[in-house]
Amino acid sequence: MKPTATKNVVTRREILQAAATLAGGALLGQFYPQESIYAATASHPQQSPPDQLEAIRAQFGGTPIQTQMLHENIFLLSGPGGNIVVLNGPDGKLMGDTFVAPAWPKLKETLDGLGKSPIKTVIDTHWHFDHADNNGALHAAGALILAHENTKKRMSETHYLAVINVKSVPSPAGALPQQTFQQSHKLQVNGESVMLTHVPPAHTDSDIYIHFQKANILQTGDIFFNGMYPYIDGGTGGSVSGMIAGADKLLAVVDDNTKIVPGHGPLGNKAELAKYRDMLSTVRDHLQKVKSSGKSLQEAVAARPLDGLEEIWGKGLFNNDTFVQIAYPFL
Repeated sequence: MKPTATKNVVTRREILQAAATLAGGALLGQFYPQESIYAATASHPQQSPPDQLEAIRAQFGGTPIQTQMLHENIFLLSGPGGNIVVLNGPDGKLMGDTFVAPAWPKLKETLDGLGKSPIKTVIDTHWHFDHADNNGALHAAGALILAHENTKKRMSETHYLAVINVKSVPSPAGALPQQTFQQSHKLQVNGESVMLTHVPPAHTDSDIYIHFQKANILQTGDIFFNGMYPYIDGGTGGSVSGMIAGADKLLAVVDDNTKIVPGHGPLGNKAELAKYRDMLSTVRDHLQKVKSSGKSLQEAVAARPLDGLEEIWGKGLFNNDTFVQIAYPFL
């Protein structure tokens, strides 16, 4: 690859060329099936097969739903696309995030099994399909969809998710949030104070956290991936520095007893969140040194700047090579 005029700028062309390596299995099968990873190359810019997103949805959708009680009326549902939190009670169910579309029958069955109260409120922690895919079905069932204003904006647009090579098209009107906010929003539901707070661009520019204040439970969305490298959507405002700042903001509202629900990964705590934040800071430092030397994206991957981190962080959703491709353009 020829160097660019500004050596430390990673171009979109480089991202697409580097994505070709993903066909060799850079993304682990438990997150994206190897056969669904399309080798984006310079000769196929911005193309992805029409069934790419559906293949990912199907992979997620086949994961069983596991239910864990976090509090007397608050449940963690884990499985088809990350984690959901459900607050149950006489005021109706409130839930944070919604899994992928193919999981809807299993999700409805699980929700019905938690109690007879109808689903009243659904909160999207951000705009990505694995967190908002069932908005339409839940709204049709009577739920109000609530989110940050940028979630509605991003869901109304077409986007290309770099590295995983997925094209996301505008959502149907019935799947868009009906109520939005800018900075914060508070709800009193089923005896619980639920605080929704926007985080400046981190994973995306639409991120919020959901704080169940009385129960001391924090749902972070994809600002926090517990025990693994995260996905960072630079196309809609995400960056490594933003993720670090986002983790700092989460750390400011938790204590040693807080149950922390990540976007992906097991239930966490303050120490695990702090460890994750420190990993991101190390990643930024290592990648910035490589970028300052003028290396292209492909050269950065070949330099293996994160080798000391892979044993702990590269065994989850993404390995080192893939995470360099995700993070390097968006420090």
